[in-house]
Amino acid sequence: MSFSLVAVALFVSIVSLGECQTTPPPPTPCSAFKDCDSCAPHAKCLWCFATNNCTDYPVSWLLPPPSLCPLAEARWGMCWLNFEALIITLGVIGGVILLSIVVCCCYCCYCKKSRHRFDREDEAYNRRKEEIKQRSDERKVERKARHDEIRRKYGLIGDSDHPYSKFDNE
Repeated sequence: MSFSLVAVALFVSIVSLGECQTTPPPPTPCSAFKDCDSCAPHAKCLWCFATNNCTDYPVSWLLPPPSLCPLAEARWGMCWLNFEALIITLGVIGGVILLSIVVCCCYCCYCKKSRHRFDREDEAYNRRKEEIKQRSDERKVERKARHDEIRRKYGLIGDSDHPYSKFDNE
């Protein structure tokens, strides 16, 4: 009984998933559009103000050929923007983006070089500072040895073997 119940539940779930599928209606041909506002929003259509007709966008060409429509009169996507303005705008935007990328790369390379230069200068400064400190310590040790020798010579420093030797002379 439980097997038949599972089989019925499985059958109902499979049947409910398989909805009726209809084929979509064929797309409206571009020639059916009679004004720019209805033609231009369709990506596959191109409106030409010179001929006042809507034609299929020539996908084999990046830009529509002049025989189809002059660039100044062609509209695609928006009625207020012609192809010449679109090409100029995209060219300027592309140039600005490319120029900014080049400037950023050059700036990064310059900063990296200058950062290495500063690191080298810091290392050289630290080395010089360490050398100066080392020489100073050496001179300090030499000075102390000379002063100790002078003190021993004149009896101002006691022998470490006999700490009370200073009092013996009195």
